[in-house]
Formats: sequence, C-alpha cells, structure tokens
Amino acid sequence: MKCDQLLALLNDYVDGDVDPALCEEFEKHLAGCNPCQVVVDNIRKTITLYRGGQPYELPLRFRERLHGMLRERWKQKFPGADSSKSS
Repeated sequence: MKCDQLLALLNDYVDGDVDPALCEEFEKHLAGCNPCQVVVDNIRKTITLYRGGQPYELPLRFRERLHGMLRERWKQKFPGADSSKSS
C-alpha cells in the first residue's frame, strides 16, 4: 500500500469500517511510514479531544479578528458573493 492509497481510505480506517484484510495492509504500511503514522495519530487525537472536550469560548477580540480575516479571505476567493447573509 502506498501513502496516497492509505490517505484515500483513512476515514474508513479510523472509523473501523475497513475490511480486516485491508487493515493488515494499513498496519504494515504504518509500521514503516512515519509521515502516515503522524497523520493517523493526529486524527485519532483530534477525535478523542472532540468527543471528550467541552466547548471553549474564544476571547471576544480574538473571535472578532478571526471572523474579520475569514470574511476578507471569502471576499478574495468569491468577489461577487454576498457574505452578509452568512453572518
């Protein structure tokens, strides 16, 4: 199995929805591929944090800056779009 094949099936693998024979291929690949190990570990940690975490209220100033930056990027990417409807 190559990295791109692993990445294409990664969500199913992490969810446990992959054929057991394919899981063996995943495990063999992961045993020898550090970059893929890092990706899988990060996804597992993210899922664990998401499931067990509590909402975190961002500080008002940070939230305002973040929203402003996102609006600007949206305007750059979609110049004619009306972003006021999504707020």
